[in-house]
Amino acid sequence: MSSFQEGKDCLGWAARDASGVLSPYHFKRRAIGADDISVKITYCGICYGDIVYTRNKHEDSKYPVVPGHEIAGIVQEVGSNVQRFKTGDPVGVGTYINSCRNCDECNEGLEVQCPNGMVPTINAVDVDGTITKGGYSGFIVVHERYCYKIPENYPLALAAPLLCSGITVYTPMIHYKMNQPGKSLGVIGLGGLGHMAVKFGKAFGLNVTVFSTSISKKEEALNVLGADKFVVSTDEEEMKTLSRTLDFIIDSASGDHPFDPYMSLLKTNGMFVMVCYPKEVKLDPLSLFTGMRSITGSFTGGTKLTQEMLEFCAANTKYPEIEVIPIEYAYEAFERMLKGDVKYRFVIDIENSLK
Repeated sequence: MSSFQEGKDCLGWAARDASGVLSPYHFKRRAIGADDISVKITYCGICYGDIVYTRNKHEDSKYPVVPGHEIAGIVQEVGSNVQRFKTGDPVGVGTYINSCRNCDECNEGLEVQCPNGMVPTINAVDVDGTITKGGYSGFIVVHERYCYKIPENYPLALAAPLLCSGITVYTPMIHYKMNQPGKSLGVIGLGGLGHMAVKFGKAFGLNVTVFSTSISKKEEALNVLGADKFVVSTDEEEMKTLSRTLDFIIDSASGDHPFDPYMSLLKTNGMFVMVCYPKEVKLDPLSLFTGMRSITGSFTGGTKLTQEMLEFCAANTKYPEIEVIPIEYAYEAFERMLKGDVKYRFVIDIENSLK
């Protein structure tokens, strides 16, 4: 095994306390094992999870926190046992970097659901006992199982958001068969996740309706993202006209909101999938009994489906809408995200920012 990266310093940007303010931070990446690869990070998307951990929203942040789990870059070294990658390959790293590899979930390619030790890319305990640090940094060391080949023709800056926002909506769409041409899909919220749900829905041949509280997003939803219909969700009369018209709904709205008005829009056997994280979910049981509707949740995706999604996006030229920023702008980007002022994903130019 090469010792090229063993004990090597890595430059990143970290939050030191719950203020979430980021500043340069030097730390050591773990040594490269036989099954690991070292990835030079070129781009990293900004996810709401970065705000959660840097600002200690779950009261479990392990400072200093180096955020970032939408990582795209280039392989700069491979361990002696690595078969899937070679130096120079474009690759991605997502929301987790390890799992037990022995449970039913891991054996089925659902590592993100591993009950015995799924290790998040940030703010978790790594195999060497150190705290995992994410993509707001120069490079990362990862077991090859948790890395993904980015197709050669897919721009790295655009690939980064797919590793969280993309796979978070792609997973339930495949799992719950929301890819049947001619079916109808409702998408609640038009942020980083919601806009990808619209793009995937159209790629699958679905009739897509976007629900938002803001009429200002109508033109973008219809003319840029290609949705078939736009509905202001607070317009009760318009909502009633859609009763029992949708086969599926994906809820990506980040704030607290009612559920019953949306459940009534589902056809018999309709499926409502939450990829958001409200404080609570309250609904009338009749919303489920009437029409035998179902409600479920989904959390990113396994390694097999993540690789499939990247290849699907490349084959169908499906790209997220992004705004590329330097790392010095990250904290301001957090503030803009909280105000909904982004179309639709910030991506940090790591390679040029950390020169």
